[in-house]
Amino acid sequence: MWGGGKQKPEKVDTLIGQQTELRGDVVFSGGLHVDGKIKGSVIADDASPAVLVLSEHGLIEGDIRVPYIVVNGVVIGDIHVHETAELAPHARVTGNVYYNRIEMSMGAEVNGNLVHIEEPVKEREVNTTPEARELASEVES
Repeated sequence: MWGGGKQKPEKVDTLIGQQTELRGDVVFSGGLHVDGKIKGSVIADDASPAVLVLSEHGLIEGDIRVPYIVVNGVVIGDIHVHETAELAPHARVTGNVYYNRIEMSMGAEVNGNLVHIEEPVKEREVNTTPEARELASEVES
């Protein structure tokens, strides 16, 4: 399931219970498990390998930006996943899903676009010219 050499965090640092509704943006690191409702954006801290798990009882109304996500509830908004997205059987997404890798179970529903994004650009490629990158790729071959 979570291939590619990178491991998703297994620990849940924060739990939003089924009877809880949060209004406003949520910024987190580590593991966030949502059984309740969030009306606002959910954003992972860039410095951590964070994972968001939305249970079949959970609802998020807002955009999501995380490295890893498991959706089994309802999302109304766009999902931006830097690494891996898993859409479980009860997932209902109304919005676009931007992903690097995706696993979609039978029964999951996306009412929007699935948009593949490339892996993040390596640091050395950001600071070089196209000619330098071409020369480097020839040397590596």
